[in-house]
Amino acid sequence: MGYAIVFSACCSCGGVFGFNPHSVPSARDKQGVRQPICRGCVEKANPIRKANGLPEITILPDAYEPISEYEL
Repeated sequence: MGYAIVFSACCSCGGVFGFNPHSVPSARDKQGVRQPICRGCVEKANPIRKANGLPEITILPDAYEPISEYEL
């Protein structure tokens, strides 16, 4: 059995990070395509979202972890 992790640039800061493609937080870009957000950007955004009365972005426990190759 093998494992897989996806790497991409964060849609907010541009930094490259690894994530589980099924549970990573994401946001829609200008074309409406969902793009992944790194943990640091989510943690920076949540206090601002809360202050503006918006729901905080939930980070699932496996969002930044490898997944089984069979889940791809």
